[in-house]
Amino acid sequence: MGLLKSIFTWWDGATIGTALWSRRNGVTVGEDTLGNVYYETKAGAVPRRRWVIYNGANDASRVPAEWHGWLHQTIEEAPDKALPPARAWQQPSAPNPTGTAAAYRPAGALEKGGHRAAATGDYEAWSPN
Repeated sequence: MGLLKSIFTWWDGATIGTALWSRRNGVTVGEDTLGNVYYETKAGAVPRRRWVIYNGANDASRVPAEWHGWLHQTIEEAPDKALPPARAWQQPSAPNPTGTAAAYRPAGALEKGGHRAAATGDYEAWSPN
């Protein structure tokens, strides 16, 4: 099923056609911490294009900020060569957890039981005269 899945599905990684086209028409530039592989058209190609082959689900939030800048041609060289090392206070890039079990659920959310703390008395309901 793995071969058929990679031929026909685009939402869970690259199809075989995309992977083959990338290897034939592109040059591998680098790989990020999530395992995504970044490509650029071969030297002299017009127009110059850059793209990513995701390691797993095709989700744009899985592209770290530094590689996002490279994809949009904000920086010329690959981020590992052009940018300074990460600062101690910087957190690692993480995909958007919306729609997953790791998503933020505030108190009162249906997924947490739907109960919230009672109002503290500073709220007065409006009623028409």
